[in-house]
Amino acid sequence: MPKYTHESKPHSNANNQVCVLIGHSIEAVTSAVVLASLGQRVHLYANEELLTQQIQQYGFEHHLQALWQLYVQQQDIISYSLPDTADELIKRYEATSHIDTRNIDEQKTVALYWLFLNSIKSAWIGDSWITAFNHSQQQTKPLIMSGIEQLGAIAAFAQRLKRAWVYYVPFVFLKDGDAYSSMLNPSLWLLGEKTAASSQHLGMLQPLMQQARASHHADIATIEFARSSIMAMLATRVSFMNELSRLADSQQVDIQQVSHIMGLDERVGSSYLQAGWGFGGNTLTTELIKLQQSSKKHSLDMFLLQSVVHINEDQKELIFRKFWQYFDGFIDNKTVMIWGGSYKAGSGRTAGSAIHPLLALLWSYNIRTLVYSDKAQAELATLYAQQPLLQLLNSPYQQLHEAQAVFIISWSPQNQLDVAQLNQQAMPIFDAQNALTRTQIDSLVSDYMGIGRAK
Repeated sequence: MPKYTHESKPHSNANNQVCVLIGHSIEAVTSAVVLASLGQRVHLYANEELLTQQIQQYGFEHHLQALWQLYVQQQDIISYSLPDTADELIKRYEATSHIDTRNIDEQKTVALYWLFLNSIKSAWIGDSWITAFNHSQQQTKPLIMSGIEQLGAIAAFAQRLKRAWVYYVPFVFLKDGDAYSSMLNPSLWLLGEKTAASSQHLGMLQPLMQQARASHHADIATIEFARSSIMAMLATRVSFMNELSRLADSQQVDIQQVSHIMGLDERVGSSYLQAGWGFGGNTLTTELIKLQQSSKKHSLDMFLLQSVVHINEDQKELIFRKFWQYFDGFIDNKTVMIWGGSYKAGSGRTAGSAIHPLLALLWSYNIRTLVYSDKAQAELATLYAQQPLLQLLNSPYQQLHEAQAVFIISWSPQNQLDVAQLNQQAMPIFDAQNALTRTQIDSLVSDYMGIGRAK
């Protein structure tokens, strides 16, 4: 599939038009960069402080950050402080108004509005933005919504908007750590339409639709339900494998081999079958919360989802319990090494990561923690700046000789673990990610405890 870069950026045929994006989330930032890569002019409205924090936090996505800086410099993307009301923002683009275009003299007309609901809900009172858009003179302009809400909420927003071209784009394709490429070449493009078969009004998004490996258009309520169902299924697979891993421990069976065998069955597939400490991040957790809220609203009990959440939370403490049992509870005042802190390899975010409950448990026993976390280093430094038992390291093997155990939380498969250095210290390894291969495990001189697998 062809990839668009700033060297091959398509030339826009509508230089007087802009895509108006509203939000500070990584989805909003990524959309702005991708649209600019496709030759569109972008005006991004956001809380400036939160937007700056978001871009800094995603510094680990070097390609996305570099393109953001380039397009801002070229004024292909212009960011503005979010006005207090949606009405004020819309009036800037009405025919009788003039927008401050920061040294761009020509009047801009709107190609589309794209609202990132999670961002605007914290900025604008209630649903006042719906009233503002209904008073707009530009009712023929497409309006896109993105975000995670209770089932049916976005469809209800669409019905209250007095315009035909209203759409919903869920970011089911976005891969943390590779946001730009995953949006430019989506694995699955879902589009909810208020008016059926109206996607031709989103001409500026056609390249993304065409590049998608799979796509589906339907009414907004159906796409909302599909989005939530997909995410809940992925979470369920993770928790199911983690529950099986505990049984595998008791049967002396390697759960990774079982996962591989299961993946060979095309009815099952191989995705999200890896046992470990569970799932983190914001998306899966938020989806499960919203899905449970929707079920309670309709007086339905979703026992399976409740179990998925419970298993996931309990799994985050499992590796600590293995550590406690290994030392028969005599763990006070030890020093341990922890590799990785992000909620998934390749990310710099720690939301929902097992490192947080692990650190809290270790510190409760006055255990000194040496942490190497590569991309998540900055976030951990901010979160635990006042914690004297935490020391952040620049190398995974730095001060390894001071530790009595090693924990692995998230380790990128691209980084080869040095078993020789581990063997020099011969300390027990508690692998919450199951990062070591069977060959590496067999090469260890020390004890190894994984999730559903042991030496």
